Amino acid sequence: MEKIKIADGIHLLTMNVEDILFEGVWKLANGVTLNSYIVKGEKTAIIDGVIGWDGVPETLYKNLADIDVDPKDIDYLIVNHMEPDHSGWIENFEKIKNDFTIVCTEKAAKLVTSFYGNERLKIVKEGDTLDLGNGKVLSFHPVPNVHWPDTMYTYESSSKTLFCCDMYGSFGKMGEHHFDDEMTDEEVEFFENEGIRYYSNVMTTFTPMLRRAIEKSKEFELNLIAPGHGPLYRKNTNKIINDYTRFSKYAEGAGKNEITILWGSMYGMTKKAITYAEKILEREGIKVNSLEMPLNTDSEMIATVFRSAGIIIAAPTYEYKLFPPVAAAMDEIGRKKITGKAAFRFGSYGWSGGAEKELNEIVERNRMKWDFVESIEFEGSPKQEDLDKIEAGIMELIQKMKEKIVE
Repeated sequence: MEKIKIADGIHLLTMNVEDILFEGVWKLANGVTLNSYIVKGEKTAIIDGVIGWDGVPETLYKNLADIDVDPKDIDYLIVNHMEPDHSGWIENFEKIKNDFTIVCTEKAAKLVTSFYGNERLKIVKEGDTLDLGNGKVLSFHPVPNVHWPDTMYTYESSSKTLFCCDMYGSFGKMGEHHFDDEMTDEEVEFFENEGIRYYSNVMTTFTPMLRRAIEKSKEFELNLIAPGHGPLYRKNTNKIINDYTRFSKYAEGAGKNEITILWGSMYGMTKKAITYAEKILEREGIKVNSLEMPLNTDSEMIATVFRSAGIIIAAPTYEYKLFPPVAAAMDEIGRKKITGKAAFRFGSYGWSGGAEKELNEIVERNRMKWDFVESIEFEGSPKQEDLDKIEAGIMELIQKMKEKIVE
């Protein structure tokens, strides 16, 4: 765990975590950081505490001692969000002391009691404040469904710091640089990509609520945005606000000037058409992302589809339905409420079709509202006339996606 002073009386405690399934679902190729914050006035508060991945209280003793904080003097545990990657340490903290107060929203209070049996609670609502002394005043601002209904922002007025928990977060491990103004161009690009993965995997279902949280964050005078995962922003706080605004548009059909081919092929018949499609897209200067299912992880699949303005679904009929790995991927995209994409589907069939019917069922069931070019199905291996139709479909898709491009 690293300890970094981010303002007078305020420290970041941060650690990298690897080899986990985030939320028990998402495989993280590049890990994730867990950030927590110490605010010290006459009294001391932890915001979204992290003891250590091992959960051992002694880890907290050592790290707080290094920044001249006695764990036994901590008065308040500020719980912005009750998901256990931010709150699971509460039980272990009780081994250090048991006369602290948990500060949280009313909806979080119910979870604190049910998760940890703790009732030492101070319930706060919009605009409530907590004066820690020595000029350190915290105010609290609920932002429900980001991405749990209990979530709130905590704002420290003297340093103009917004502690926003999962909002404005990112996957990806931190190296030596923790602030936006320290990062290389490569690190900026890395965390934008990991931010897209994070938003698409964790947040996109709740995009309307995130838009409200974006607008709320604009009400504060900001010197520093301090999320629960990923880098901190102090040089240009508008950068991450603008990024999240753009990501919210990706959730509803916009995207980069890219086409993702979401595909599967049993015996190579559909794959022949995919190879042809890739050549057409290369000729047209369109970046192509190829996702063969089920070989790609759901985390990567969701993020790649999410950021792309155009989607090609290339999959055969399998037992009268859509090739199962691609059907499962489409259903997950639908569950995440990624709507409005420009799309085109082609695929082979043998003795019977049926893939198109199931695809339509998935799209309708999940209310995806994708804008489809007419699908192309071919029997067995694609003939030249089939490939010509696929080329025409791709050209129509390129036209459809132009109005959706947001870089």
